[in-house]
Amino acid sequence: MRTAIEQDTLAALVETGAAREFRVLREGEVWRLELRLGVKWLPVRSRREPIRHWHSLTAVGRFCAGLGIKSLAVEL
Repeated sequence: MRTAIEQDTLAALVETGAAREFRVLREGEVWRLELRLGVKWLPVRSRREPIRHWHSLTAVGRFCAGLGIKSLAVEL
């Protein structure tokens, strides 16, 4: 199983400037957010889910804005 970053850890990485590259990927009807650490892309997870999914790109955008993420790439 792939490793993933928890939301609390993501917030700390964004705040300190350690995470600066993000992408959003479409998986059927849902979207997932990933961040790049070193050479690996790691998905964001919640406390309940192994990989957090959003039902709209707008919802991902609101989540990112709340964390202070200024830019991200969207892959369809």
